[in-house]
Amino acid sequence: MLREELSNVSGKQVREAVRAKKWTRTTHGLARGYVQANLAIIPERYAFDFLRFCQRNPKPCPLLEVGDPGNPEMPRTAPGSDIRTDLPGYRVYKDGALVEEVSDIGHLWRPDHVSFLLGCSLSFDEILTDAGISQRHLNEENGRLSVYITNIACEPAGVFKGPVVAAMRPIARKDVSRAIEITSRYPLAHGGPLHVGDGRDIGISDPTKVDWGRYTPPAEDEIEVYWGCGVTPQAVAMASGIPEMITHSAGHMFVTDIELSSIMLAGKFLLAQTPP
Repeated sequence: MLREELSNVSGKQVREAVRAKKWTRTTHGLARGYVQANLAIIPERYAFDFLRFCQRNPKPCPLLEVGDPGNPEMPRTAPGSDIRTDLPGYRVYKDGALVEEVSDIGHLWRPDHVSFLLGCSLSFDEILTDAGISQRHLNEENGRLSVYITNIACEPAGVFKGPVVAAMRPIARKDVSRAIEITSRYPLAHGGPLHVGDGRDIGISDPTKVDWGRYTPPAEDEIEVYWGCGVTPQAVAMASGIPEMITHSAGHMFVTDIELSSIMLAGKFLLAQTPP
């Protein structure tokens, strides 16, 4: 199945293709106009702490939906979904270490698992592109952003502590102000940038050495712009040594049924409305 075939379909249709293993790659450019989400699944005993963690760190961890313990459906953002099969790739962390990457987690699912969906900046890639702001990372087949662990500390909550993770997009200098203004309208997709300019200011000593994704070097007329990233829970899992956390593989997102226009500041608040 080609990426173009899934670019103008619904979130549900993308999830169906993923569940049927017809799509196994990154989700950039799929279901244009629909919100994509990061995933973190943790045991119920840690769920309240993680909820507080997300509330205290809305820039890297904007909360979209929290599932019920043991229920793999995310009924508010994606009725009929199955969180165990509807992402192209998952990462499994145990005691702070990555132990495996898998294409579904049905064999790992337990009655005490609680799923958290967090907003994703892939949701506004198309908004920036439509505004004429180049997104050069999208020219790659896998559409991988340059993703880094920063020296910015998250506000801790319970067992959860660790660094903010940031995703870098090279933006033309003439477009930076517009990119900030546009993305700030989407706080549930990380909102405006965390930092503009030299990554060394936020602890990134060598930008060519990404922690996740792929390096996209800025052109002569571009500058690095860093947004909060939903890979932050993975860095937090490693820093906290939590016994278990299951996440998406970077770039392999959960595609919801929520239209991007509904999470604009000028629009309706996402969690207050009924899914289509």
